[in-house]
Amino acid sequence: MKKYLFVAILAVISVMAYAQPRAIGGRLGYGAEFSYEHTMDQQNMVTLEVGTPAFAALEVACTYDWIDPFNAVVPWNEKGEWHWYMGVGGALRTAFNFNAAFAGVAGRFGIEYDFWFPLQLSIDFRPTIGAVVGRDANGNGYVGVGYDVYAGGLGLGIRYKF
Repeated sequence: MKKYLFVAILAVISVMAYAQPRAIGGRLGYGAEFSYEHTMDQQNMVTLEVGTPAFAALEVACTYDWIDPFNAVVPWNEKGEWHWYMGVGGALRTAFNFNAAFAGVAGRFGIEYDFWFPLQLSIDFRPTIGAVVGRDANGNGYVGVGYDVYAGGLGLGIRYKF
């Protein structure tokens, strides 16, 4: 089973690394995140973020985003380019003391500016909803549905394009 998982991961990485524009950097909001964007073609990108929401947990989120959906292009492109995007994906989170875990769906919508030199600035919103499993202060287990508009929430992205 491990061999098949390794081969699948290797295949995804090799497909993603096929000479497409990429950006790497950070995202600041209700915590800090490492951010990687990989453009699939002119209309789509995959965003992977690993961070610490509220500096109290570890979170991994990945979304598939559509660039300029509905052909609604931002009209004021002088030296750089404005793009807006929206997408959907998944998120996993665990508290640093491991008393709770979260797995769910993440949405994203935002706007970015690509400078004429290799820098990209973005502001976006990434709410999540999903299942929460954990233990309370008395050691009792619980399972529930949770949503979070803060952990991924509103963020400012700063990335180097290559």
